[in-house]
Amino acid sequence: MPLLHWLTRDADIHAATRTPYRLLEEVPGQSHGDRDAGNMLIQGDNLDALKALLPYYAGKVKCIFIDPPYNTRSAFEHYDDNLEHTQWLALMYPRLELLRQLLVEDGSIWVTIDDNEAHYLKVIMDEVFGRKNFVANAIWQKAYSERMDATGFSSSHDHILCYQKTPLFQVKRISKEVSGAQFGFFDESVQKHYRRRSLRKEGSESLRSDRPSMWYPIDAPDGTKVFPVKPNGVEGRWRWKKENVLLGTALLEFVRRDDRWEIYVKQYVEEDPTRPPATIWLHDDVGHNHEAKEEVKAFNRSDVFGTPKPERLMQRILTVATSPGDLVLDSFLGSGTTAAVAHKMGRRYIGIEMGDHAMTHCVPRLQRVIEGEQGGISEAVGWQGGGGFRFYRLGVPVFDESGHLSPSIRFAPLAAHLWFVSTGIPYKGRATSPFLGAHEGVGYFLLYNGILGDKRPEGGNVLTGKVLASLPLHEGAKVIFGEGCRLSAERLQADGITFRQIPYEIKAR
Repeated sequence: MPLLHWLTRDADIHAATRTPYRLLEEVPGQSHGDRDAGNMLIQGDNLDALKALLPYYAGKVKCIFIDPPYNTRSAFEHYDDNLEHTQWLALMYPRLELLRQLLVEDGSIWVTIDDNEAHYLKVIMDEVFGRKNFVANAIWQKAYSERMDATGFSSSHDHILCYQKTPLFQVKRISKEVSGAQFGFFDESVQKHYRRRSLRKEGSESLRSDRPSMWYPIDAPDGTKVFPVKPNGVEGRWRWKKENVLLGTALLEFVRRDDRWEIYVKQYVEEDPTRPPATIWLHDDVGHNHEAKEEVKAFNRSDVFGTPKPERLMQRILTVATSPGDLVLDSFLGSGTTAAVAHKMGRRYIGIEMGDHAMTHCVPRLQRVIEGEQGGISEAVGWQGGGGFRFYRLGVPVFDESGHLSPSIRFAPLAAHLWFVSTGIPYKGRATSPFLGAHEGVGYFLLYNGILGDKRPEGGNVLTGKVLASLPLHEGAKVIFGEGCRLSAERLQADGITFRQIPYEIKAR
C-alpha cells in the first residue's frame, strides 16, 4: 500500500511510544453530579491523555469522534489552526495510533475535516487503520447559504471520514419518515395499509435479454398467461424468480388496465420504518454551523466558541455507531458537544480538551446538561437531567529519565490507577490506608510513599513479615503492590498473596 511521506515522518510515527506516561488525577471540586456514572472530562494535552488512558480503556471504546484542527491557514480564537502541513501530519499520526488502540474490536472512529487536509487524512488513516477498514466519507452540509464575501467557491460542506477497527463493526439503520399518502391501499385480511410496486423490473437491466431466466408466464385470475412486457411492447423481465412468485402469492395484486394485466407487489407500511444512512447529510437533518453556535451561546454567551458542531450531527453519528451504555471518546472536545450529546443519549463518555475552555465551556455545558437543560437534542430524546462526570488533570510523568518512579508521584492517584487496572471499576476509597479495598473476594493493598508512616524498607514500602502483620485484615486472596518483597514464595503461597512489584507493574499495565 502506498504510504504518505513528510519531512518528520520517521520521528512522528514513533511519537506515541516516546510520549511520557502520566497518571490521571481527579479534581473533585470540578466533578459534578453522580461521580460514578462512568463519564470523564480530562484537561490536558490529548496525546499525553490518550497515553494515560491506555491502561484503563485499551480495547474498550465503542465510538471515537474527533474534530481536529482543519489547518485552514486562518486563526481561530480557541485554536492555533495555522499549522504547516508537516506539523499537521505530525499532530495527527501518533494520536490516530493511540486512538486505534483504545477502540473495541467492533468499534469505529469518525473524523471531521475539510478539503485542506481531507485527502491526506484519508491516506494516513488508511495506513493506521487499514484501507480495508474504510467505511464511508459522509458529506455534511455545514452551511445553508453561500458566503457572499467568498473568493471563488463558497464552501458548504465538510467531510466526515469513518473507519472501523475490524469488519465486526455494524452500521445501524436510522429512522425513516414515511408519508401516509404513499400507502393509500388497505388490506382487510391483515388490517394494514400498503402501496403497490410493479413486479416487472424497471430501470437498468430490465430487459429479457439482461436476465432470460426472469422471463416466464404468471397465471392471472382469469387464467391469462401474463408476461413481463413493457407498455411500449418491449420484452422485459420480472423482479422475482419463479419460485419466489409461488411462495409470495399473498403479496401479489393483479390489476386490469387497458385490456391487459399488471402485477404488483404489496409493500406494507412498517411500524418503525428505518433506512441505511446515506453519505450526504443535509443541514435540515443534522444541523449546520449557525445552529451549533446558537446552542453554545446558551451556556456561554460572553465567549462563544468559534467552531462548534451541532448536537444533531453528533446524534446522527452516535445513532449509527453506538447503543445505550456504550463508551464514546472525543479527544478534541472543543465546546463539549460530543460529551453533551452522549450524556443525553445514555452513552458513557470520555472528553479531552487542552485549553482553558475545558473549564470555561465544557464544564459549564455538562453541568447544565446534568441539570436538565432543554437545548439541542434534549426534547427529541426526552432528556430530563441526571448523571454526572469526574474531572481530571494530568499528573507529572510517572518515570524519570532513568526509568525510575518519579518521587513526586503521590499515593492517591497511584492507588486509583492500580485499583482500576486490576478491577476495571473506578476507585471510590479515600486512599488513606494501604488497604485499597476488596473486589470479588480479592483484597488489594499498596505499599508506597510511606503510607504506613515509615519510609524505610522494613517500615512500609517493602513487603516484610512485620509489614504484613501490620496490614489491615482481609480474609481471602490478596494482591499486594510494593517496591520489593522479602517473603519467600512458600510464605506468599501459604498466605494467599500475589505480589506485584512497582514500578515494573505500572509499566506492564
